[in-house]
Amino acid sequence: MNAVASLPTQPIKLYGSAISGHVHRVRLFLSMLGLPFESIELDLKQRANRTPEFLARNPFGQVPVIEDGEVTLADSNAILVYLNARYAADPARWMPRDPVGAARVQRWFSVAAGPLAYGPAAARVMKLFGSAADPAETVTRSHALLAVMEIHLAKQPFLAGPSATLADIANYAYVSHAPEGSVSLEPYPQLRAWLARVEALPGFVPMVRAPASTATAS
Repeated sequence: MNAVASLPTQPIKLYGSAISGHVHRVRLFLSMLGLPFESIELDLKQRANRTPEFLARNPFGQVPVIEDGEVTLADSNAILVYLNARYAADPARWMPRDPVGAARVQRWFSVAAGPLAYGPAAARVMKLFGSAADPAETVTRSHALLAVMEIHLAKQPFLAGPSATLADIANYAYVSHAPEGSVSLEPYPQLRAWLARVEALPGFVPMVRAPASTATAS
């Protein structure tokens, strides 16, 4: 695991659902940084994310949310940026400080919040939780994204450059679990090699594959 600049005075609380890719990206980075944390599983089927107590943490009612001492923070990508700046021994390792490197990571944050969320992530939700909507368009959209990633990863080992960054952490889970949404990864050898490289990073932890609850994520 990576060294950390300092340790929190108490375990960081992570509110979310084990099958949420948004939650997994935070859990993954916490593990990679070697930070102590406590996972608090929310029963989203019972609308635990809509209680007054939870809405006080995040008025949008989305997971994940972390509590780090007096800091309460929502949005998975924002949480990654916070954890990196606050605790990583070398923040530039995960979030480059040069203009081009920083912009490349931000670009993939946008992919995670846009094409990935409305492609592979959405297809997975439709499949796992029995949506009545026709998934064909979402699956097609997913393959369009994966095809672009395949071409991109043929040129470099990680999304934002030669080494892993927050861009890879933000995009890993929903790509890895795309087959759960009937989006095959077989046509994409470069993409599968990238997944293997992420999984080989120190501190890697997988996301569970068995559906447990519906997840609303940010």
